[in-house]
Amino acid sequence: MNITNNFLQMKIPSRSQNEGFARAAASAFAAQLDPTVEEINDIKAAVSEAVTNCIVHGYPDSIGVIDITAKIINTDTFYIRIKDKGTGIADIKQAMLPLFTTCAEGERAGLGFAVMESFMDKLRVTSKPGKGTTVAMSKRVKSRDV
Repeated sequence: MNITNNFLQMKIPSRSQNEGFARAAASAFAAQLDPTVEEINDIKAAVSEAVTNCIVHGYPDSIGVIDITAKIINTDTFYIRIKDKGTGIADIKQAMLPLFTTCAEGERAGLGFAVMESFMDKLRVTSKPGKGTTVAMSKRVKSRDV
């Protein structure tokens, strides 16, 4: 049974300067699990990619709202959901392929979802064109015996 021990909710404008804030807030929240430096860096990288996707792809021509919910589940799992109400993704399977990008050639590497998937234990992406995208990720923080 999953028990939520603590949670964080915030909404931020989809401005590029808020990507660093979202990354820092998520990692500060995750710190209560006493993660290793590697685990906290994994969380930072995944959150950074998800928020950047909202900014660049979700709201390419406007400023919208990014809704972030983080949870501590049981005593060892960091969960985060990053959601926008932007353009959405027509083909999620294609979008998740490494090197796929909808940006002009050379502008983006197309590795955002691959990075998220490699750094987190679970990744789920849902989207509807014109309605937005939700990225839900979790990472179990390994217990450190002292």
